[in-house]
Amino acid sequence: MKVLERFLDYVSYDTQSDGDSTTTPSTAKQLVLAKHICDDLREIGVQQVVLDSFGYVYACIPATPGCENLPALGLIAHMDTSPDAPGKNVSPKIITYHGKDIVLNEEQKVVMSPIDFPSLNHYRGQELIVTDGTTLLGGDDKAGVAEIVSAAEYLLNHPEIPHGELWLGFTPDEEIGAGADHFDLQQFGAKFAYTVDGGQLGELEYENFNAASVKVTFHGRMIHPGEAKNKMINAALLACEFIMLLPQAETPAHTEGYEGFYHVGSINGDGTSAVVQLIIRDHDLRKFEHRKQQVHAIAQFLNGRYGEGRCEVKIRDSYYNMKEKIKPHMELIEWAAEAFRAVGVEPKVIPIRGGTDGARLSYMGLPCPNLSSGGVNFHGVYEYLPVESLKKMVQVLVELVRAKE
Repeated sequence: MKVLERFLDYVSYDTQSDGDSTTTPSTAKQLVLAKHICDDLREIGVQQVVLDSFGYVYACIPATPGCENLPALGLIAHMDTSPDAPGKNVSPKIITYHGKDIVLNEEQKVVMSPIDFPSLNHYRGQELIVTDGTTLLGGDDKAGVAEIVSAAEYLLNHPEIPHGELWLGFTPDEEIGAGADHFDLQQFGAKFAYTVDGGQLGELEYENFNAASVKVTFHGRMIHPGEAKNKMINAALLACEFIMLLPQAETPAHTEGYEGFYHVGSINGDGTSAVVQLIIRDHDLRKFEHRKQQVHAIAQFLNGRYGEGRCEVKIRDSYYNMKEKIKPHMELIEWAAEAFRAVGVEPKVIPIRGGTDGARLSYMGLPCPNLSSGGVNFHGVYEYLPVESLKKMVQVLVELVRAKE
């Protein structure tokens, strides 16, 4: 099966994760794709395939003769898709891009323009896989899954390519920050690994955000509006005031590169009670800690103004910058750069403005930088994937695991 066909097959499965769930995987529908991937792996000839009770898929391709002593490498991708946009009934379209606006959905007037998305200009003349304007595409990270399985198929069909032991891993729930929660490092026998979960072709990443999730709860005091003067404390207004006290220029829409941010994901409530959910991100650990202190300081200010206990803050660290764990193993970055160049792609070493399973796995003892999957505009209806990038990444992965001379 060709990688394009495999990708279109995988995106037909609805695998959105659910951050409010208490199970692993967070949604049972992820198991449906996991079982399908296991079937695909066995069909292409992978002998050692395991699907565990948490929905993780592990597989191993033995080393070729003479390469048994090479360090075992791993390739990892996640099966779930983001809950930020609809993920059911994905209907991808393949178009040839000629440099003009792309009408994704004429009825709903959903148009993707190179003015709004200048990255399109890099792909003139290429085939793009786009959405129908009503769902995400699922390239994050089913492109990575399809590329890894296709690379494995190529290696099994070409036993003359020398390589060490190769481990494949497919995880649930990465999009809700839980992809490494139950990852079994004893089951997964690699010494080093790569997540294939990045963006445009050529991206090579070993720095990511330090990340935390924040829940701020506001307790109001409701009084009849006609008698409320000097009595009412409106929780919904407290929530709004809290948001306005955050640094207004330090949001995702105003930052890039190594610049951190505060991102308000949701606000819910009424006059009696309200909840604001946000995330904190920064590459610099010192600045990351300062951002958490700022949230507490704003809450303390509001409690001083409206009464103790009106504003409650809960902060949970999600993951940390993998840079410190990758720096002792920079050969991983060199190997990946060589693999890109071997197939005519110039690598771009950039910081991740997000995180991957690899960030947490690196702190669990498995150094795990991140490679591009080829997709663009993840987590929304404007997501697209160049077909050439999808195919090229299969070549990159084959070169990456090829035994070094």
